[in-house]
Amino acid sequence: MNLKIMFLMAGAVGMVLLQVPAVAATHPPDSVAVERVPLELPSKRVQVLERFISVDNVCAWPNLTALGDGTYVATIFNHPSHARMEGQVACYASSDNGRFWELRGKPTPNDPQTNRMNVAAGTNTSGNLVVVASGWSLTPSASQSGQMDLVAVLRPWVSISKDGGETWDINKTGFPTAQEGMTEFIPFGDVLSGSDGSLRVLAYAQSLDKTVNKVSMFKSTDDGKSWQWLSFISDASGSTAFAGGHNETAFYHTGNGHWIAAARRWRSGQAMDLFESNDDGKSWEMIGNLTDDNQHPGHMTALKDGRLLLTYGNRKVGEKGVAVKTSLDNGQTWSDEMIVIDDLDFGQDCGYPASVQLDDGSIMTLYYSRGIETHRRYHMGTVIWKLPLGQIR
Repeated sequence: MNLKIMFLMAGAVGMVLLQVPAVAATHPPDSVAVERVPLELPSKRVQVLERFISVDNVCAWPNLTALGDGTYVATIFNHPSHARMEGQVACYASSDNGRFWELRGKPTPNDPQTNRMNVAAGTNTSGNLVVVASGWSLTPSASQSGQMDLVAVLRPWVSISKDGGETWDINKTGFPTAQEGMTEFIPFGDVLSGSDGSLRVLAYAQSLDKTVNKVSMFKSTDDGKSWQWLSFISDASGSTAFAGGHNETAFYHTGNGHWIAAARRWRSGQAMDLFESNDDGKSWEMIGNLTDDNQHPGHMTALKDGRLLLTYGNRKVGEKGVAVKTSLDNGQTWSDEMIVIDDLDFGQDCGYPASVQLDDGSIMTLYYSRGIETHRRYHMGTVIWKLPLGQIR
């Protein structure tokens, strides 16, 4: 293990962890079409300032949304299972830059023998929280006691909160139904604004024979109450056929109708590929490979100095955790990989990070894990960190 973890303090919500850096892991050779920009310093590890187990006993898959009043909201799945339990989407809020989190509300209560767990979230033009959430219908498992078997993907519900996540208006018919031969749509990532002022969200679906995945962009012209299909980012044809398409996709609007997206391959090693749109999301082109195999899914945001930050899960054996890259040119080229944490080796379940830059310039990243050596339960973790000195501008 490359990191030593020392428990420092138990709090009302979780435990504080101090991360002591050790020798950086060896970076694999580049094998991608997207150009890499060398780091100014040889460091491959960020500077970790603080780390917390923030919400215990949840599988989480956190989405991170900043509200205008300085509050941050984590939208998560609230049960300790990879989909095989009934459960709901829950919002936890932090008003102290991620050090403590409190339950704020539940955007989507689940029906019996279902869960609501796959989410996209963000704010609309009024600053209200918007959550799009699907999940699964379930049946009791014949082979695993206390667990459920997955039956079918549920149609997404759209939930909007005008009070920071405490109460919610739910529209159960506001999102499109499944396309022919495909499952219902599975939302992922952020809710963002396009150049025309409409809201955008991404969701993917799988063919009923499980051979292909397709990622689509959706558009809302009524502040998130209802959504319409806009375009395919990846549809398992042409340049995306080799991977059987893509699924969980992070995206970002750099301005003037230019979007970039980091999409997880359905097959072919489950690396992430970079996509680009220059017409406000109406059409997309695959640019090239972005990460190595088993590095997914991602999250994109802008830093205060204008750079883009790509945060992603790393499921490589021996370094499971969270890694990042930065871009100086709106995603055309990317830095080498930098490690945030690499000690999530207790099981395959880990990652799904989301990041935001805090007022002091540090970066807060949320992630989930099935456990670490000294805390063997599902949990949502928080790590606050800074880029290496050579990366600070």
